[in-house]
Amino acid sequence: MSNARYRMSRAEFVNANRIVVKIGSALLTAGGKGLNKKAIAAWVAQIATLKQQGKEIILVSSGSVAEGMARLSFKKRPKTLHELQATAAVGQMGLIKVFENKFQKHDLHAAQVLLTHDDLSDRKRYLNAQNTLRTLLDFNVIPVVNENDTVATDEIRFGDNDTLAALVVNLVEADLLIILTDQQGLFDADPSINTNAQLIEQAETDDPLLDEVAGDSQSGLGRGGMITKINAARLASRSGASTVIVSGTITNVIQAVLMGKNLGTYLSSTLAPLAARKQWLAAQLQLKGTLSLDEGAVRVLKKEGKSLLSIGVKSLFGHFHRGDLVACLDANGQEIARGLINYDAKETLKIIGKSSQYFEEILGYVDDDELIHRNNMWVI
Repeated sequence: MSNARYRMSRAEFVNANRIVVKIGSALLTAGGKGLNKKAIAAWVAQIATLKQQGKEIILVSSGSVAEGMARLSFKKRPKTLHELQATAAVGQMGLIKVFENKFQKHDLHAAQVLLTHDDLSDRKRYLNAQNTLRTLLDFNVIPVVNENDTVATDEIRFGDNDTLAALVVNLVEADLLIILTDQQGLFDADPSINTNAQLIEQAETDDPLLDEVAGDSQSGLGRGGMITKINAARLASRSGASTVIVSGTITNVIQAVLMGKNLGTYLSSTLAPLAARKQWLAAQLQLKGTLSLDEGAVRVLKKEGKSLLSIGVKSLFGHFHRGDLVACLDANGQEIARGLINYDAKETLKIIGKSSQYFEEILGYVDDDELIHRNNMWVI
């Protein structure tokens, strides 16, 4: 696919295989009155149907603080950090319990995944989180991701779960982000003030006019408003994913979106997924080392698009750690690819030229069979 401006049409949503669905606090808690179990059951039923169709779904859930407020009979959202953390701890118990119960009715399991910004800014923890989520999908489990409010501080908070959802999109290389909210979508003016406000049905994520029409959260339950949803769509577009902002109260809304129905606001990515992911990784990382490959490994990377295995590496240079960016060189010293490595330099030195079946014998453990997974590598 070329680097020309890229737009997925709504009709192409049916081809989306890996989808991140984010549900806002106001929806989950019926406006702060406690968890809306009926609505949750409906969303879970939709996700279960999509699972039967072979789709991979990651759920990003707000609501731990809002549910904690309901359980503790708080009328206003706490302001101090320790009160928010304690409230989230109380609410998280109810939130994950309801999701697990609802998914079990469809013979599915849910898994709680709590993240902070540090988990995704540290490359080693980034890879650990990525591998965990991928493994859960392989196990046919629904990951339910939330910010770890009980330990997050002002410095490491995502700020809202819209941002968290976008970062999860980048993490798992999802095709589409669906943000379910209590609004129909993004309007060109505040519909609560201007009765002539029109729904923006489609725009590109990099359109500067979007900033002029976004506002803050009206419910007071969550931390995000429409501006955070726009910013989330822009973050998601860094790995080539498009975003739909849509009302979660619409019957079978998730399935309707994937069927290409003209619902909510569609914010399209302007880059093809592969090109976008290359830019995203390249912008964040500096080269930490090099690997010299044999002819077979070079051929596999350039012609077959497979992962790099340790058996095809002849030598290395640099003091890199797990998750660092390294270059792959051919016999002439020409760089042919680069990617995020799964082992540090000392470990890699012990396993180069060896098959992964000997990793446990050599290292005492196995983190990954691949030295660099193809999803974390691009060929130059």
